[in-house]
Amino acid sequence: MPEDSKFQVSIDQSKRIIHELALLKEEEQGSKKEIKTELEQLKAQKAQLEEEIQALEAEKQERLNRETAEIKDVIAQMVQQGSQDLQDKRQELQQAVEQLERRRDRAQEEMRTTFAGVSQELAVRLQGFKDYLVGSLQDLAVAAEQLDLPSLEATPTESNPPPAETPPEKQAISPQFTQQEWQEEANQIRTLLDQYRTFPDYYGPPWQLRRTFEPIHADRARDWFFSLAGRGAIPTMGSRLQNILVASSIISVLRELYIEQLRVLVLADSPEKLGEWRRGLQDCLGISRSDFGPTRGVILFESPESLVQRADRIIENEDLPLIIIDQSENEVDLSLLQFPLWLAFAKDFQETDNYTF
Repeated sequence: MPEDSKFQVSIDQSKRIIHELALLKEEEQGSKKEIKTELEQLKAQKAQLEEEIQALEAEKQERLNRETAEIKDVIAQMVQQGSQDLQDKRQELQQAVEQLERRRDRAQEEMRTTFAGVSQELAVRLQGFKDYLVGSLQDLAVAAEQLDLPSLEATPTESNPPPAETPPEKQAISPQFTQQEWQEEANQIRTLLDQYRTFPDYYGPPWQLRRTFEPIHADRARDWFFSLAGRGAIPTMGSRLQNILVASSIISVLRELYIEQLRVLVLADSPEKLGEWRRGLQDCLGISRSDFGPTRGVILFESPESLVQRADRIIENEDLPLIIIDQSENEVDLSLLQFPLWLAFAKDFQETDNYTF
């Protein structure tokens, strides 16, 4: 039975192999099921993650849209508010411009209707006072000639020739801008005023006008030179700085004519106003603080008495004083009228009768 044994052994081996194959197949099937299960789980997780991603993206987009809308609303409100503010400011500026234009028109109308007559009246009054002074001096001269002084006649004529010659020397720098013999000087004055108005030189030499010179300023200066002959009051420009500009143009012209012989004496009733005059003249004429002082080109005074004393000494030195009276001075001291050049700024030129001499 050896063959039967071998056959039995091979059968057993075959069964064992078949059994092992069956086990392997079962394991393989189990593995496939597990893999399939895991794959299904992964697919489910993937689908869940995709849904979450879509939800997050939707939430993100919604938030961006909401924030963008809020930002747009804020920007729109800011633009609207800024536009409203600009519109309000524009209306305010338009109202201010309209008010200034109305004031300008009223001022021009008043100047056209009242300034010419009042200026002529003042010129007539000043000319009458001048004629009175001249007549009084002539009467005094005639009375002096009629005095009988035989014992003193020879000696004074020998000892006083220099004083007899001094009046012509002082008269040489006494401006009379309206007389015919001063026609060349008058033409030079007009040329300088036109030059300041049409070709301003903001970097010119000291004592030359350096600021914008409008026609109204030129008219004030021209009236003072030729209508008032350099002696009288003109209407205020409305502010001290504008008055200083007009005075600076006159100073610049006279400085061109008389060079260092011109001495400017400014009268105001407070140190603050004199300070404004000093700063304004420095700015308009390009001069420095060293040009101000008792022995300099410009001297500042608070009282007419001290100004008169200084002006007398200037004339004794054969120089030419120009007296400038601030608009705050309501009265012109009578002693100031003896000097060849004086300029006053009247506060209310329509009430010239209240401007006391």
